[in-house]
Amino acid sequence: MSTKRRTRIKKIRIGTRGSDLALVQANWVSDRLKNLYTDMSLEVVPIRTRGDRMQNIALVEIGGKGIFVKEIEEALLRGDIDIAVHSMKDVPVDLPDGLVIGAIPEREDPRDVLISREGTKMEGLSKGARLGTGSLRRGMQIKSLMPDIEIVPVRGNIDTRIKKIVTENLDGIIIAAAGMKRMGRGREISQYIPIEVMMPSVGQGVLGIELREDDEKAGKLISPLNHPDTVVEISAERAFLRRLGGGCQVPIAGIARKHGDDLVIKGLVGSIDGKVMIMDEVRGNSGDWEDMGNTLAENILSRGGRAVLDEIYE
Repeated sequence: MSTKRRTRIKKIRIGTRGSDLALVQANWVSDRLKNLYTDMSLEVVPIRTRGDRMQNIALVEIGGKGIFVKEIEEALLRGDIDIAVHSMKDVPVDLPDGLVIGAIPEREDPRDVLISREGTKMEGLSKGARLGTGSLRRGMQIKSLMPDIEIVPVRGNIDTRIKKIVTENLDGIIIAAAGMKRMGRGREISQYIPIEVMMPSVGQGVLGIELREDDEKAGKLISPLNHPDTVVEISAERAFLRRLGGGCQVPIAGIARKHGDDLVIKGLVGSIDGKVMIMDEVRGNSGDWEDMGNTLAENILSRGGRAVLDEIYE
């Protein structure tokens, strides 16, 4: 029996960043909506954000929250687009008034990966090896594990960063597994880095579909794409991040995993040089996700995380 449906909405405009990965993600959502609704046309609308325009500046120097979503959210509020597809790790914990995350599809692989010259693994890198990343979170965890590694700031789309292995004479780059997989480039991965070795960013591997709060028709339209277990995980992670007051420019990591009715959430705050690393985890019932995220944050803040974050913010 066909699972396709009919809808009174004739066209949906999907806003997203103009990067190669963002377009693949938006088209993934578009394809699934096309499979659900037979009589609707969909248009992906690339929108250039401040974070995309300032490719030669480190994220921590750009400052501010929502540097990869602000212009897209403004277009959504104006009605230029109907829904927006984001990587949830880019979305601030507090959304603009009038906007909500209406659906969260199932999470892709949350791990980080190494892409290196000749497939070298992390343990095979020599002292003084040069690794590229634009993430303070990744940099501080690498420095903690391998103090002799040189961290080289790199930004740009996936292809640009991979090419910098040659152009910047790098030994490798660290990048999200989810992006490589969604781009169909999994064969180029030299090593999947276990979460126990490198904790991912809050929301890594998760897509969020944002829409206007009063747009009930669009909300019903995208609801079949929602994955309840992933919703619980990302909600716990974002509760943790909200209590810490952090964003993508701060070296904070967090990951929640749901197993039946049980939930485990792990978190990390560290100094940029990797010399201070404060980790903890909380286990409990998945229905208590908000309290668990807040508890984890309080545990880390009380054990020195507050001093680390105060120094970074200053």
